Amino acid sequence: MSHSTENIRNIALAGHAGSGKTTLFEALLHAGGVIQTPGSVERGTTQSDTDAQEKARGHSIDSAIASIDRDGCHINLIDTAGYADFRGATLSAFAAVETVAIVVNASNGVEHGTRRMMAHARERGLARVLVVNKIDTEGARLAMLVDTLRDEFGPECLPVNLPAQGGTQVLDCFFHGDGATDFSSLAAAHQQILDQVVEINEATMGAYLDQGEGALSREQLHDAFEQCLREGHLVPICFVSARTGVGVTEFLELAGRLLPHPAEGNPPPFADGQGEAITVDGDPSKHVIADVFKIVNDPFVGKLGVFRVWQGTIRRDTPLFVDDSRKPFKVGHLFRLNGKAHVEIEQAIPGDIAAVAKVEEIHFDAVLHDSHEEDGIHLAPMDYPHPMFALALTPRHKGQEQKLSQALVRLAEEDPCLRMEHHKELNETVVRGLSELHLKVMLERMRERYGVEVDTHPPRIAYRETIAAHADGHHRHKKQTGGAGQFGEVFLRVDPLDRGAGFEFVDEVKGGVIPNQFLPAIEKGVRQAMENGAVAGYPMQDLRVTVYDGKYHPVDSKEVAFVSAGRKAFIDAVGKARPIVLEPIVDVEVAIPEASVGDVTGSLSAKRARIMGTDTQRGGELLIRAQAPLAELTDYPTELKAMTGGQGRYSLDLSHYEPVPPPVQRQLSEAWKPHVEED
Repeated sequence: MSHSTENIRNIALAGHAGSGKTTLFEALLHAGGVIQTPGSVERGTTQSDTDAQEKARGHSIDSAIASIDRDGCHINLIDTAGYADFRGATLSAFAAVETVAIVVNASNGVEHGTRRMMAHARERGLARVLVVNKIDTEGARLAMLVDTLRDEFGPECLPVNLPAQGGTQVLDCFFHGDGATDFSSLAAAHQQILDQVVEINEATMGAYLDQGEGALSREQLHDAFEQCLREGHLVPICFVSARTGVGVTEFLELAGRLLPHPAEGNPPPFADGQGEAITVDGDPSKHVIADVFKIVNDPFVGKLGVFRVWQGTIRRDTPLFVDDSRKPFKVGHLFRLNGKAHVEIEQAIPGDIAAVAKVEEIHFDAVLHDSHEEDGIHLAPMDYPHPMFALALTPRHKGQEQKLSQALVRLAEEDPCLRMEHHKELNETVVRGLSELHLKVMLERMRERYGVEVDTHPPRIAYRETIAAHADGHHRHKKQTGGAGQFGEVFLRVDPLDRGAGFEFVDEVKGGVIPNQFLPAIEKGVRQAMENGAVAGYPMQDLRVTVYDGKYHPVDSKEVAFVSAGRKAFIDAVGKARPIVLEPIVDVEVAIPEASVGDVTGSLSAKRARIMGTDTQRGGELLIRAQAPLAELTDYPTELKAMTGGQGRYSLDLSHYEPVPPPVQRQLSEAWKPHVEED
């Protein structure tokens, strides 16, 4: 089916784990005529959960994409993972859509994942729809849930349809306001949402006040509705039962009639090579600009790059560049994804989601384009959670080191919240993720896909070092070996910077006492010393180095001499600048049964944690927010399971770095066996 940009709707299904996103995904595909029978999460027959780990665990781990062509509308649906452990894949999908449908379990109400997804979608400027699922669950108090949603997320949350007959049907209250429902009045709900919509636009409001509702055409209502969504002035609430299909067709009709198409959504935050914001206008005749938001390493197809087209038209045989590469690749095959199936298509226009295969240089968040006029263009990165949970890996079988490295690279390509590091000084390979479960799934995939088994152990904590005072340093490097000598002399000073400021290198040399060509060598020496640390062997940060004087010799001065002089002058200065060790402090959110609150808060306090607040959740669950040193949380998964009978959950996000207590610094310093280089 051919379609235009105005006929496309891009929607991500997000929300808390267990809200029924995947079941809704199946129900929508069934209602849209894509599949004959909805699949089952329990039986592992869904279109989205096709990975062996997803089937075994009964929940989504990656995002899955499928499309529906219905009533002249092309709807791209992205099913996302609900567990916070797999947020990377969920958030990456937000870069490809105009609308996020946040699915809420009618029985459980507002949960932690509901809040997270609402916040992420709002920050990205995306239209939001609250989809209340499982409305036919016995005991679901839907009217009270609407009040809760409005209390939690604002009065702009309003129903566009209402359940009736105990959740066995839904009635439209936007275009139609008559009929009895399980709520007190469909007409009242109709009036409430109409008032909210028309007030966004002066012309629409004027026509409504002068001539009444009958004076407004469906086009006027659509334009006002879409503007409300784009500006966050309205968050529609829709009611469905994905299990029975109630409300599912109505949701598809809502998507086609009222949700924004790609030309109506808020402009994506693209920037040029200098960081200046630029507008990508969605013109199909202009140069191609597309953003890769998902990578799949398929054992049969090879590497698959899934992208959203923002401008221009991609056809088979189109030559495309990846970022600033000089050499283009030719699009041999262009695919549309329907779950695990790859459907070959002729072209992809602005708003389309498509994929290309077997392009090795393609990577997550790459910009594809067809002209060097677009060199340097990039989509503003999503604010992904920082991977804080780490494991050190050792191949179980000798000779698999290279295979392990290649497997980790492939897995990290697919997940923006998976990091791989190799610590040369310890010969230690470390992988970092969002949680114990995140890394456990990654290791199982590595074994199943690539045949690599590993042994694991806790890695060193990612401490850092810095300085607490100003100091000056000096070193003269002089060597004479009978032939050409080496000479370089450097005077510099170091100053502490604010936490998180990083590193600054400043040139204040006057009169040419050190020629400009040797300043990069001095900086190289400084950076070498910073990597090795000054107190306990950890990298240094948050400091400024200013080179202000020195000497050189017209014959004997060489780059190697100034590398050594810069390194040792820096070490001299740091030794006098009160060096300190910094430890990572993480934001901890712990969801527990209320009965466990005493044990959990006591345990956190014993780990030098600061309790920042608590929130009571529905169902008697308590959410504790705290900040704690990462080093104290090494065994926390096991401890939390024991304290809560396996019912506790937690997540970590890097907050900032703080100086360690003096006893900890002494312990780290004594354990460090520095390697002293000899020149």
